[in-house]
Amino acid sequence: MATLTWDQTGQRMYETGVDHGVLFQVDEAGEYVDGVAWNGLTTVTESPSGAEASPQYADNIKYLNLISVENFGCTIEAYYYPPEFEENDGSASPTAGVSVGQQPRKPFGFCYRTQKGNDTQGNNYGYKLHLVWGCLAAPSEKAYATVNDSPEAITFSWEFSTTPVPVTGLKPTALLVIDSRKVANDDLAALEAILYGSEGDDPRLPTPDEVLDVFGTGLTGVNLAMAANQPTFNAGTGVITLPNVTGVQWQVNGADAAPGAQPAIDADSTAEVTAREAEGYNLQGDTTWTFYRPA
Repeated sequence: MATLTWDQTGQRMYETGVDHGVLFQVDEAGEYVDGVAWNGLTTVTESPSGAEASPQYADNIKYLNLISVENFGCTIEAYYYPPEFEENDGSASPTAGVSVGQQPRKPFGFCYRTQKGNDTQGNNYGYKLHLVWGCLAAPSEKAYATVNDSPEAITFSWEFSTTPVPVTGLKPTALLVIDSRKVANDDLAALEAILYGSEGDDPRLPTPDEVLDVFGTGLTGVNLAMAANQPTFNAGTGVITLPNVTGVQWQVNGADAAPGAQPAIDADSTAEVTAREAEGYNLQGDTTWTFYRPA
């Protein structure tokens, strides 16, 4: 077992920023289609709620905790919004240039991207895609102010609730997050082609099951217990040995690596090993290990 270390080079992680917002409309079949770019995003605030403990007492003791259902909500702040969002914000347009408020609010889907950084690569370390289903916007304030000697653009803000959608083998969810550092580049590109559109295909928001299928993580695959298939490390020599496991692609410091003994890491240095699953396999337990060779 390697000795724990803190704040090593390359391990000082953070998240920042928000961009690549996309709005999706829900059609009569319940599919999320007609994706359009949401320009001017300034903040997306995720606001989970629920999952509160309700203690139950018996035999003069605290017998158990029952947990309430968890809900997911969000707040979008932006300098502006796509024209298509007006019908999601309770407006109807009976004729061009005329908007009628206080109309039924249409549900929608939404996705956005946040940056993942570290101390060596900055904001270029990676990113996360956040996919949200079943959104319903609530009425919101719009504060219009006079132009003065310190002008500022209006920031619009919308709060919305969500209704979870089904996920095979799991509880329904309204949120799914993909980490670019932990998935295959080709799979990530395939998902982004769906979300952002490609030649001949309009942008759309796939179902959670479709997303899982893209990354080969459908719950009908083969489960691999990584506790029995993890890499070994000799702290004295600095050599990491990767086992040959069907369904696992190894990476060392973000680069693909073949099974077997790896080049020794330098003294007073660390290496990060990641196990990525092949299509049809599900990895259970830890999939990332950090090894440190003492000075």
